[in-house]
Amino acid sequence: MSEFDNDPGDPGEANLTGKVLIAMPGMADPRFQRSVVLVCAHSEEGAMGLVLNRPLPEIGFGDLLEQLGIEADEDARPIEVRFGGPVEPGRGFVLHKVPEHGNDPEGRLRIGGAIAMTTTRDILEDLAHGQGPESAVLALGYAGWGPGQLEDEMLQNGWLTGEGREDLIFGADHDGKWQSALRAQGIDPSLLSAAAGRA
Repeated sequence: MSEFDNDPGDPGEANLTGKVLIAMPGMADPRFQRSVVLVCAHSEEGAMGLVLNRPLPEIGFGDLLEQLGIEADEDARPIEVRFGGPVEPGRGFVLHKVPEHGNDPEGRLRIGGAIAMTTTRDILEDLAHGQGPESAVLALGYAGWGPGQLEDEMLQNGWLTGEGREDLIFGADHDGKWQSALRAQGIDPSLLSAAAGRA
């Protein structure tokens, strides 16, 4: 997990871990248009995040378990599978709730408060047997930025930042998440969309 360790770095710099990135209408990369991304780790070495509003309905959780050789029983929790980002699309990341206080085992990265990301197989085995966290989603792939890259994109008005609310992370209204995230920042999405491209 060391590649995604959260290092607060210079205290004068804003650490975005646990925040969401909201794509602006002028976002050039089509993979991120109208996307909401949870920043899971951010330091001077770069950033890593998971897209929250791109479901992969063609990929079932049961299918993934089968590919991994994990036998699901009748109590298996059918969690949603999403596109987490274009980097390492074959790698899975489980976003889930955790107790606010306590130690995090190896393979689990606490993102903030009661939200964590786990990359180990045991959480999938737990979910396959109806155990594990109550609220969880599985993201395939992630979004990654090199040193200073995310900050540059923000300076170029590619992203707005907002709070990483649970409804954005675990909610199923994917079509409404982008608008909801903007409204939480006091921005009317219809006005923003209408103004896009009129520099």
